[in-house]
Amino acid sequence: MNADLGGFRAEARDWLRAHVPAAPLPSVDTAEGFQRHRAWERELAAARLSVVSWPAAYGGRDASLLEWLVFEEEYYAAGGPARVGQNGLFLLAPTLFQHGTAEQRDRLLPPMARADEVWAQAWSEPDAGSDLAAIRATATRVEGESRAGGGGWLLAGTKTWSSRAAFADRAFGLFRSDPAAERHRGLTYLLFSLRATGVTVRPIRQLGGGLGFAEIFLDDLFVPDADVVGTPGQGWRIAMSTASHERGLSLRSPGRFSAAAARLVDLWRRAGDPADTGLRDRVADAWIGARAYQLHTHDTAARLAAGGTLGAESSLGKVFWSELDIRLHETALDLLGPQAEVAAGPDGRWLDGYLFSRAGPV
Repeated sequence: MNADLGGFRAEARDWLRAHVPAAPLPSVDTAEGFQRHRAWERELAAARLSVVSWPAAYGGRDASLLEWLVFEEEYYAAGGPARVGQNGLFLLAPTLFQHGTAEQRDRLLPPMARADEVWAQAWSEPDAGSDLAAIRATATRVEGESRAGGGGWLLAGTKTWSSRAAFADRAFGLFRSDPAAERHRGLTYLLFSLRATGVTVRPIRQLGGGLGFAEIFLDDLFVPDADVVGTPGQGWRIAMSTASHERGLSLRSPGRFSAAAARLVDLWRRAGDPADTGLRDRVADAWIGARAYQLHTHDTAARLAAGGTLGAESSLGKVFWSELDIRLHETALDLLGPQAEVAAGPDGRWLDGYLFSRAGPV
C-alpha cells in the first residue's frame, strides 16, 4: 500500500470512529429513519466523505477508485449506517458522469452529495419487472410553445417496486418515447420530481412494516428537455450503463462483504462447535469469497483507472456477490441455530441481512 492510500485510510478510520452513531439508526424504510439517515449523509458531506471519488466541485475529494474502495472498507468495518442516497450516488451519478451534460452535473450532483435531493429508482412496472424492455410508461413530446420555458415530455404510466420512492425527492426512469420502435429502441432516460403535480406515490408496506418501495403513478407529468439524460430514443443503451454500475462495482462494494465475513468469523469463535467441521469450512469459504471479491474489485478499479470500461462481464460480478451474500448469512443463521430469529444486539442483524440478501439474485 502506498503512503497516500495508507494516510487516507487512517483519516477515514479516525473520522468514522468519532462520528458513526453509537446506536443503530431507525430503519431507513421508516419516515423517522429516512430523515435520520438524511442527516447522517449531510454529516458525511460536510466532511467531504459522502462521495470521495467525485470531483471537488461536486462535493468530493477527487479521490481515486482505490481510495473509494478503502473508504468503503473502513465505512463498513465501522458499522456505518445504510446509505439513504445510494440510488443517486451509486447508480445515477455514474450515469451522469458518462452520459449527462455539464449543466446536469452542475445542477444535480451537489444536492445529491448533500442528500438535499434523494433519488428513487423508477424502472420496474407491473408488467415489466426483470424484463425491463417491456415497459409501457410513455414519454410524449411537447413542443416549446405549449409550455413556458421550452419543450419537454409528458410522462404517463405506472412504475412499481421503486426503491426509496416512499420518501425520496426525485426519481430516474426509462420511458417509451416511440411506441412504433422495436422494444429495445425508442426508449428515453428521464429524471423527474416526486413532488410535482401529476405524480402520485403510493408506498408499499412490507411484511416487516417498512416502506422501502412504492408505486409511482404518472398522469401527464411535464418534464423539460433539460432532464433527459443522453439522446432521446437511446435510453436502453444508457440504462445498461446504469445497470453495469449496479452489477459491477458501485452498489455492492467489497467492504460490505469483508466486514460481514469478519463478523462471521467472530461469531464462529464465540458460538461455533469445533467438532462441526462442515460449518467451520462454510465459515472459511465465506471469508475466502469475500476476500476474492475484494481482490477482483480492486483489479477492476485499477483497470478503470487505466482507461478501461465496465461491460457485460459486470453481470458475473453481481452473480458472485449476490450468491456470496446469501451463503454468508445462511452460515451465520445456522451458527446461531434457533436463537437466530430472536437474537438481539449485533447478532440480531444476521436475520435482517439474510432477508435483504434474498433480493440480490433477482
